[in-house]
Order: sequence, then C-alpha cells, then structure tokens
Amino acid sequence: MSMKGFPTIFLFICFVLVITNCFMVEADTCKPSGKLRGKKPPPGKCNKGHDSDCCQEGKFYNTYTCSPPVSSHTKATLTLNGFGPKEDGGGPCECDNNYHKDSELIVALSTGWFNKKKRCMNYINIHGNGKTVKAKVVDECDSTMGCDEDHDYQPPCANNIVDASDAVWDALGVYGDKRGEMEIYWYDA
Repeated sequence: MSMKGFPTIFLFICFVLVITNCFMVEADTCKPSGKLRGKKPPPGKCNKGHDSDCCQEGKFYNTYTCSPPVSSHTKATLTLNGFGPKEDGGGPCECDNNYHKDSELIVALSTGWFNKKKRCMNYINIHGNGKTVKAKVVDECDSTMGCDEDHDYQPPCANNIVDASDAVWDALGVYGDKRGEMEIYWYDA
C-alpha cells in the first residue's frame, strides 16, 4: 500500500468528523427534568392574552432546567408575550424587577438560555421571516415551574422559547393574527 495518498485521506476523514460533530451538537437537545401536574386556575386568574394557554387540571407538563446548546444559529420557537402590568407575562421582569412597554424590542428566554440571569440586559439577534432584529433580554420564560399565581396559571415554557414583545414581531414584519408561534434562529449580539 502506498503512503502517498495517506495525508489526503487523513485530512478528508478529519474534515468529515468535524462536520459530523457540528451537526450533532446543533441537534443535541436537553431532556425533561421532571413533570408538573396542572391545576385549574381560579376563575378569572389566567390571562389568555396573546393566545396564552391556561393550565389544565390533572394534565402533566414537562419541566426543564436546560435548553438546547447556544450556537451562532440557535433554532428556537418565537412566541408572543406582554411585559406590562396585567398582561400575560405575569409579574415584573426578572432582570430589573420592572414592567416594560410592548413597544420595546425585548424578550424572555427559556430557563436554560436565560442561564441564571447571565443574559440579563444583554442583546440577542433574532432571525425570522427573512429579517433580523436585535432585542434585549429582560425576563425568563420559566421552564421549571408554572400553573401557579406567579406564572399567571400558565404551563411551564418549553426549553426552546424566545418570548417576544409586539415590537419584536413588528420588526420581523409579522402582524395581526399571523403572530403566535414562529420558528426562528437567534444568537448573542
């Protein structure tokens, strides 16, 4: 056997392994850390604004302490959230203990991505609908708890949520009843 072609074959195999590893990291997802049993909200206590779900009595909801790995092309589901008082976001924002206007370019991230407040008041770039928008992280979309007063009697967030204000949806060119859920990509700005 000739050793002439060995360096070329070796480099090709290394290249294939690196590319395969990149795809495996992107596809890697975290597993549920537990289940939460839903309880029926008291009358008038679950705000259904922005098509929010209310917990259902006896239904089990997955909880997560992790989110998929962050990359320069992190796949996520964009949802619509209100950040003001008496809106579907619940209480004041986790990062600054304040309410915010829906005209601000702001988001809440699933628990794992929120990373114990490490992304608080930092910006992320969101790409969807052929456009990119820069938004500030002001809150956590809690993936570990829900179905209680603190969480407006809504289920825990999935582990791949970017919960965005009306302004973010406007900047992405998505209006009216087309809002709700949309597949996007995001990365740290």
